[in-house]
Amino acid sequence: MRSRLLGIVLTLVVVVLVGMGVPLGRGVAATEQQEMFLDRLTDTARFASVAQRPLTDDQPAVLDRELARYQDLYGIRVALLDRSGKVVAASGSGIDVTSEPVSDQVRGALAGRQPVAPALLMPWDREDLVLAEPVLVDGEVRGAVVTFSPTVKTRTEVMWWWVLLLVASLLVLALAVLAALPLVRWTLRPVRRLDDATGALLGAVVSGKPVQPVGSSSGPPELRQLSRSFDQMAANVGDVLAAQRAFVADASHQLRNPLTALKLRLSNLDGHVTGDGEVHQTAALDEADRLNRILDELLAMARAGSPSVDPVEVDVDRAVAGRLSAWQPAAAARSVHLVLDGEPGGRVLTPPRGVEAVLDALLDNALKFAPEDTLVRVDVRRRDGVVLLTVGDEGPGLSPDELDRATDRFWRSPAHQNIQGSGLGLAIVRQIVERVAGEVRLSLPEGGGLRVAVTFPAAG
Repeated sequence: MRSRLLGIVLTLVVVVLVGMGVPLGRGVAATEQQEMFLDRLTDTARFASVAQRPLTDDQPAVLDRELARYQDLYGIRVALLDRSGKVVAASGSGIDVTSEPVSDQVRGALAGRQPVAPALLMPWDREDLVLAEPVLVDGEVRGAVVTFSPTVKTRTEVMWWWVLLLVASLLVLALAVLAALPLVRWTLRPVRRLDDATGALLGAVVSGKPVQPVGSSSGPPELRQLSRSFDQMAANVGDVLAAQRAFVADASHQLRNPLTALKLRLSNLDGHVTGDGEVHQTAALDEADRLNRILDELLAMARAGSPSVDPVEVDVDRAVAGRLSAWQPAAAARSVHLVLDGEPGGRVLTPPRGVEAVLDALLDNALKFAPEDTLVRVDVRRRDGVVLLTVGDEGPGLSPDELDRATDRFWRSPAHQNIQGSGLGLAIVRQIVERVAGEVRLSLPEGGGLRVAVTFPAAG
């Protein structure tokens, strides 16, 4: 944007310079030409006056010596013509008055017309300045004087004037660039800060960190007002999400006590209900357990998004080994084999117990859908400053159009509604890894199943 704005400013400067420089350059050329024209016109008129008596006495040859001396001094050729247009005296040989546009001027002079200024002289024009002055005796045209003036000196002076104007224009353009750069930077500083703040807003909001205000105190008033409006909007968004997290945490905590009491009352009914009542009691206890798991997951999500907890360094290999050991009995009960593959991952940055929480959610999800006598593979690899943790199963997986929705809160595939779960596991995983600028990728491996890959920034 700075380049475009600077280009606009410089374009306007160039347009102004061209608009002023071209007329000024033409004016300089016209002034130099007018000065030359008047000087040559004076000499031509003088020769026309001197030639009156020689033409009257029919002795034009007496002027040959004076005309030759004039050419030797000034390099200007002069010819004297009689009323028929024939050259009767000249400063030298080889003067042609029959070529265009000399002949036109000769006819005009013999018709009694005075010389007029020629078209504007340009530095690249090579023609001589030709002037034809009538020789009048008692108001009667007796002949004409024609001068052929070289224009090299005038054209050179015009060229130097133009070079001076060009150099001055380039200096003005350079000064305009030097003046425009700080002006453009001053104008765009709030825009640049707004762009940086906008890019950081999503990460800060998702991770629960406070949004840094733009706080621009420079730039145009309109952009400063826009910066203040952005700060207010960002603060409101942060407050709303903080209130949402607080509500989830408080609601989960406050619901735990009545839920525990409800489970106790249902358990106290053991031996006091029979028949269909016992079936309903068992179903109610199962629903209470399910509600308790949902509350646990909501609390885990609230903690994962809490801005008050900074990421810590964790040995990912030890964390993975510990969780695989803890989940081994559950996997054996389902006749599923847990397999660890990959390479040492080293230390990563994660929220406290973040790796454990991610593995718990992914292994729980994999064991729910993995058929008996299949493998759940856990893979750890370190690449390009990140540690990639992958969990894959051989279950039914998802359809390709469901992969993008799988990490949404409370979302469950229509094909898996009969399997126990709340739809919060992958949402918790995504929220944990996004706290440290990681990401979650779901894919469908060949042979079926689902592969979930998460990345953590490597530490050290």
